[in-house]
Amino acid sequence: MLAAALVAGGIGGAIGFVAAERSGDNGSTTVSASTGGEAASRAPGSVAAVAAEALRSVVTIEASGGQESGTGTGFVYDKQGHIVTNNHVVAPAADGGELSVTFSDGRQYRAEIVGRAQGYDVAVIKLRGIGNDELKPLPLGNSDKAAVGDATIAIGAPFGLSSTVTTGIVSAKNRPVAAGGDGDSQASYMSAIQTDASINPGNSGGPLLDAKGNVIGINSAIQSTGGSDPYGGSSGGSIGLGFAIPINQADRVAQDLIKTGKPVYAVMGVLRNDSFNGKGAQISPQPVQGVDPVTPGGPADKAGLKPGDVITKLDDTVIDSGPTLVSQIWTYKPGDEVKVTYERSGRTATTTLTLGERVGDN
Repeated sequence: MLAAALVAGGIGGAIGFVAAERSGDNGSTTVSASTGGEAASRAPGSVAAVAAEALRSVVTIEASGGQESGTGTGFVYDKQGHIVTNNHVVAPAADGGELSVTFSDGRQYRAEIVGRAQGYDVAVIKLRGIGNDELKPLPLGNSDKAAVGDATIAIGAPFGLSSTVTTGIVSAKNRPVAAGGDGDSQASYMSAIQTDASINPGNSGGPLLDAKGNVIGINSAIQSTGGSDPYGGSSGGSIGLGFAIPINQADRVAQDLIKTGKPVYAVMGVLRNDSFNGKGAQISPQPVQGVDPVTPGGPADKAGLKPGDVITKLDDTVIDSGPTLVSQIWTYKPGDEVKVTYERSGRTATTTLTLGERVGDN
C-alpha cells in the first residue's frame, strides 16, 4: 500500500520568466514558414486533436473558505452543469466558502457543492448561470478495459498553469493507494490506475484520458520525493508516479452524490488491526473502544469470520494490509458477493460474503 500525496495546489502560485531583449542588427536573416495565419491541422486521433477536443470540457477550480484556499481541476460530467473533481480540491469551500470555475476560453462561473465523498476522494459541484447548450460533457470510457501500456493523456492546472496537457502510459492497474488523512480530514483509499504522465499539484480532479479522448480516471495523487509529509502537506513535483481513481468507480460515486448528496460505501462489518505487521489484513482480536471487531449480524459475522482472522485475498486480489483491504472493498458495490480467503490459527480457509452498506462519511 502506497501513501501518496494529494495534488491540489495553492491559489496564487506563479512561474516567472525572463525575456531577453534583442537590439541592433545581428546580421542574420531568417525565413518563416507560410501558414496563412491558421493553426496547422492535426490528424484525427493525434494527441493534439484529442487534447483540442477535450480542453473545452476541462475546468480550473479555485476553492476558498476560512483560512484555506486551493486550486485544482475538474471536467464537465453532464449537460445539467455538474462538474466532477476530487473532494480535496473543493474541501476548502465546504463550510460556506466559495468556488470559482474557469473554462479554457476564459469563461468563469460560480459553483456550489452537490456532494462530497471523502473516502473515495470524489466530489461533484454544479455551475451557476450556464445554459445546457454551452456544455459538452467528456465521454466516459471503461477503466476495467484499460491495459498496462495503453497511452494516457492528463489535463489539468499544475502549479496554476491551466489547460496543461501531458502524456504517458498506463503503468499499472489496481494499485492500492492511501492519501490524505491529515488534520481532521478522512483518509481516501483507491485501487488506482498508475500512470507516468506528468501530474503535479493543481492536476487534482482532472481527467486521465485514453488515446481516443475517453475519461478512464480522475487524477488524484502522486508519489513524490519532494516533501516530508507523505499525505500531501508539502508535496513536490512529478517523478512519474501518478495515480488516478478509475472512472468506473468515480462514475458510480458521482451518480450517488447527484441523487442524494451522500456517498455509499460497501462494507464487510469488521474493525481492522492497523498495528498488525504480518501479511494480510487482520480483524482486530479484541473490541476497539467498546465496539465489537465483527459487527453482530453483519456481513462478516454471517460469513463466519471472527476476531483475529487474517484476510489474505478478496476474490483473486491479494490483500497485503488493512488499507489495501479497504481500497479493494470500495471497488465493489453493496450487495456484491466476494470470496474471502483468510487465515485462522495457521490454517487457510475461504468463505463467501455479501457486502453491506454504509451511507455517508464518518
